[in-house]
Amino acid sequence: MNNSKQMKILSLLFILALSPLATLTASAQPQDSHNINVAKNLDAFNAIYKALDMLYVDSLDAGETIGTGINAMLKSLDPYTTYYSSEDQQEMRYRVTGKYAGIGALIRKNLLIDRIIIDEPQANMPAAEAGLKKGDIILAIDDTSMVDKTSDFVSSHLRGEAGTSFLLKVKRPSTGKNLKMKITRRAIQQPAVPYYGMYDDKTGYICLSQFVEDCARDIRRAVVDLKKKGMKQLVIDLRNNGGGLESEAVSLVNIFVPKDQLVVSNRGKGQQSKKDYRTTVEPVDSIMPLVVLVNDNTASASEITSGALQDLDRAVILGTRTYGKGLVQTSVDMPYNGSLMYTVGKYYIPSGRCIQAINYKHSKGGYVEHVADSLTREFKTLHGRTVRDGGGIKPDVEIKPDTMSNLTAYLTLGDSTECVLNYVVDYVAKHPTIPAPASFELSDQDFDEFKQRVLKSGFKYDRQSEKFIADLEKIIRFEGYYEDAKAELDALKAKLTHNLKRDLDHNRKELKIHLAQEILSEYYRQAGIIEYSIRHDRQMEEAVNILNDHNRYQQLLTP
Repeated sequence: MNNSKQMKILSLLFILALSPLATLTASAQPQDSHNINVAKNLDAFNAIYKALDMLYVDSLDAGETIGTGINAMLKSLDPYTTYYSSEDQQEMRYRVTGKYAGIGALIRKNLLIDRIIIDEPQANMPAAEAGLKKGDIILAIDDTSMVDKTSDFVSSHLRGEAGTSFLLKVKRPSTGKNLKMKITRRAIQQPAVPYYGMYDDKTGYICLSQFVEDCARDIRRAVVDLKKKGMKQLVIDLRNNGGGLESEAVSLVNIFVPKDQLVVSNRGKGQQSKKDYRTTVEPVDSIMPLVVLVNDNTASASEITSGALQDLDRAVILGTRTYGKGLVQTSVDMPYNGSLMYTVGKYYIPSGRCIQAINYKHSKGGYVEHVADSLTREFKTLHGRTVRDGGGIKPDVEIKPDTMSNLTAYLTLGDSTECVLNYVVDYVAKHPTIPAPASFELSDQDFDEFKQRVLKSGFKYDRQSEKFIADLEKIIRFEGYYEDAKAELDALKAKLTHNLKRDLDHNRKELKIHLAQEILSEYYRQAGIIEYSIRHDRQMEEAVNILNDHNRYQQLLTP
């Protein structure tokens, strides 16, 4: 992109505040003074860049230099105001639709061999149909070597126009053979509902991973299907759902609440940013007991959904406090096929509260400030329960998730993940089939084989107790107590001596669950992992307990 085009884009971003469309972002200062201030700063920026372009010791890359300026300007506002160049439009579309063109497989780097591998071929996608398996090492795409390349580089070559084909060369660790396969890219859409099913004879479960186009339609179909299977009560899982389209959140709420009910209101500076969203059709079921699972990664449209159902006393919210994103974004086209995604206002759920957790201050250079609990205000739900604004959605029942032990974290994150990967690849090679996710469990014999592999691999990890003792010894030496405390310190060290075999046995139950999830992903993909995981999930267990206790469920929704 040449300099004049870049300058036009930057100028348009600034002048946007002067156009009729941008009355949404107009300053509070008098309009004439504001316009003069904008013009002065644009002139200064233009003059600075022209001077640098002519006089700076090195040649300037207009795209990089001005692009850095655009990004810095937007970064001073909030994290959600973003410019997408023509090259980034695919990412923009993916955010809205969840669609891209590729082979449908997750990839990652195997840190032990420093190569990019297939981590999870997704169900009914070109990668799985071509026979790719977990652990396959990507060697080349057509004539381009993928050895020593980054994940981003490999991913960009796997993606492309739908209908185009390429030759993929991989090495399969379980056989040691190099394989070649022709794969045709096609439109890939990550499933908004990766799994739904019956948890027991009367409890349905639906997992929603993102709010993309038509996801509410998928939820509606799932609810209807589960009711045919005997569902009398439902758990909707919005944990780790970062949100998406606001309209889909409204449509989802509409499945469970009557027509013409206010769900969310948008408010910004301009008239165009003021809009109320109401339910438009009759619900599928407005009385069935409902629990919604949330956590600190539940954000945006997920918070509209869970917050509206809470404000309307329609569902019990369970888990941990949500992220707290109460801002609304919209997009506008920019020159040369660019797009600007910008924050247009805040949203307010039925009680009238905004759950935005962070204030973005633009004076004094810009900074962020978390809303203190003491500064939040009280609001009332439809039936009179007290709820508060700021800081996300506070669940009606707070249940902490299961925590991961230090040992499991080291085995499943970082360099040591390959202990798990190699075991899973060999397990799959030995087992053509396994039981369904709801009944599959790793046997003690299988785990003992995994344990021996870890012990022989030379696996090491930092135990927190050892770090603490080392820090304590430094303090004792510094303060001059070491000689007096040496005997007790040595005795404590002896009791806390590293014993990997003992630690593996101590964390057997947790590690078996993680290994089972990794194994199930190869046979039943993401749906299998979810179906298995909810059987070992304390938050899900508590949700079902609440649904099964009618009196407790009603009390939670009563002022």
